[in-house]
Amino acid sequence: MSYNEIKTTIDMGGDRQIEISTGKLAKQADGSVVVKQGKTMLLATVVSAQEAKPGTDFLPLSVDYQEKYAATGRIPGGFLRREARLSDYEILISRLVDRALRPLFPEDYHADTQVMISLISADKDIMPDALAGLAASAAIAVSDIPFNGPISEVRVAKIDGQLVINPLLSELDRATLEFIVAGSANDIVMVEGEAKEISEAEMVEAIEFAHKAIQKQVQAQVKLAEKVGKTVKREYNHEPSNPELREQIFAATYDNVYAVAKSASAKHERSEQFKQIGEAFIETAFGEEEIDEETAFLIKKYYHDVQYEAVRNLILDEGIRLDGRDVRTVRPIWSEVDYLPAAHGSAIFTRGETQSLTSVTLGAKDDEQLIDGAFIHGYNKFILHYNFPAFSTGEVRPNRGPGRREVGHGNLAMRSLKQVLPTGDENPYTIRVVSDILESNGSSSMATVCAGTLALMDAGVKIKAPVSGIAMGLITDEKTGKYAILSDILGDEDHLGDMDFKVTGTARGIVGCQMDLKIHGLKWEVLIQALEQAKEARLHILNEMEKTLAAPRADYKPHAPRIVSFTIDKEFIGAVIGPGGKIIQEMQRETGATIAIEEIDNKGVVQVFAENKASIDDAVRRIKAIAAKPEVGEIYEGKVKSIMPFGAFIEILPGKDGLLHISEIDWKRFETMDGIFNVGDMVTVKLLDIDKQGKLKLSRKVLLPKPEKKEA
Repeated sequence: MSYNEIKTTIDMGGDRQIEISTGKLAKQADGSVVVKQGKTMLLATVVSAQEAKPGTDFLPLSVDYQEKYAATGRIPGGFLRREARLSDYEILISRLVDRALRPLFPEDYHADTQVMISLISADKDIMPDALAGLAASAAIAVSDIPFNGPISEVRVAKIDGQLVINPLLSELDRATLEFIVAGSANDIVMVEGEAKEISEAEMVEAIEFAHKAIQKQVQAQVKLAEKVGKTVKREYNHEPSNPELREQIFAATYDNVYAVAKSASAKHERSEQFKQIGEAFIETAFGEEEIDEETAFLIKKYYHDVQYEAVRNLILDEGIRLDGRDVRTVRPIWSEVDYLPAAHGSAIFTRGETQSLTSVTLGAKDDEQLIDGAFIHGYNKFILHYNFPAFSTGEVRPNRGPGRREVGHGNLAMRSLKQVLPTGDENPYTIRVVSDILESNGSSSMATVCAGTLALMDAGVKIKAPVSGIAMGLITDEKTGKYAILSDILGDEDHLGDMDFKVTGTARGIVGCQMDLKIHGLKWEVLIQALEQAKEARLHILNEMEKTLAAPRADYKPHAPRIVSFTIDKEFIGAVIGPGGKIIQEMQRETGATIAIEEIDNKGVVQVFAENKASIDDAVRRIKAIAAKPEVGEIYEGKVKSIMPFGAFIEILPGKDGLLHISEIDWKRFETMDGIFNVGDMVTVKLLDIDKQGKLKLSRKVLLPKPEKKEA
């Protein structure tokens, strides 16, 4: 044997085991592990450069999660038939892992670092996303890369009233809450998920329950690292330092920066003033002297530290924020609906310097989104796209399509709004919501939730309740224990703060959340206080939204397409479609309607989609005629299909002929069929009987007045 495989096992309870092994695969990476549960296997690797690139003052970390189609026995679609760019689902999992790992690397570690996680085998009921964070952290644990972990991620769900860790995919349909929670042995670092209008206390209970499972997985990684012998990490020096320069910059600029922070100026004006203070220091301290790269790097870093300290101290000491608000006040809100006259629904939502223009489009079943992933494969009838153009922040940047941030923010808004959408027959449409961010200074994803709610109601979609969202922040001083929870954070407060906590919900409870923490030792009571303050802000925003539109419109817009849904017997599905789709294609071409039919629960479920009522009525009439069953006693307008010596065969429904016997044509007696009917004539008949063989007995004479008998 040419390898030394080392393993450890985590008992998750209920006969569920997670195995972590290393030393067998990808041995040239700095760290690699295979995580296995059931038939699901993830290969995670990490490589980090030995030195940082000059001038780098951040962690260049990239995390990529990719599913191999062979893991589920499938061949990729598309022309190339190979795995291509990451899907939205893979990007979302990559983001979950990135957000959990990033805060745990040392602040002064700036080497290029790449974490790659591959799904190499899949059990169709064991979700790999709940194991990806564990796999990534374990790969770092068995390497010599500096890391203040380990961490792990778990999915917590409440199913049938009980909290469950990493439930099966088949169980999630019954869940009333579902969160991915990441943390270390002592702290929670990331939460993301959705719920069905739960209370704040219920959310905290779920996070606490998840943390206990995380602690067990963290301990297993510590033991694995000890077995491998990677308890001592590599030495590094990625940041030059100059304490004298730092002290000089603080002394020369802190008071001026503090004054600008306190002036409550607008975003761009404030940025320009901060820039001028920095430039004035350089001119005073260095004059015409040429500044080398290292000194320029340190000036930039230390001046950023000045802004960081000044803004945080202003909030902690005086309770004043960059725009002059106190910690609880939400910025001014205005909104408008029906702004786009040609859209099926639209809304503008503006909160402070953040603005979303959102549209709703109602489509047919053919418009459903195909999800063609290795693990998740199917169709999605609710789509939300979030766009963040450069002009929204006054910047110039090439438009390269949605990045990971756009995918992540759009997903949070989608999961929040999905909770209140009508289901089943109440919502026959495929719905697409598009949020275009026109201005941004703090939490454009929450503006998307609010604008999306208004646009859906404007479109006449019967949502269960309006949803609003708020972004909360946290500023802490670990030395003094002082902290401030901020409602409706600005972009700068997100960057300079210790927490970004987004909460969405209705008046009844929470439907979605996304939390990222950058500090250690967040007390549960602080989290509870943040949730209660978020509820207060959320209800305030809901109240402002209701001033614009309080409930869904009674009907769809006149120009919105209409859908009629009904069922037919399963046996008629083939007849409606026709050989090679001939019948259904002909109906669509002649009526102008879009027709979709599928078998569900042994019934044929038909959807007819059209721009006007006449097209729908025509298509529905044709389909029902094909799928109709002859009923004894009913009167039909039939067509003569053929004439025999003993009578005529009449088609009373498409594909259903009955015999009109010569004796049932009239009250008078006919000796032959000559000259009575021609093929193609329309005849009104009544269905008298259906015999055991299914043959139809028709009569015309019973519909004619019976002649009176002549007296002898």
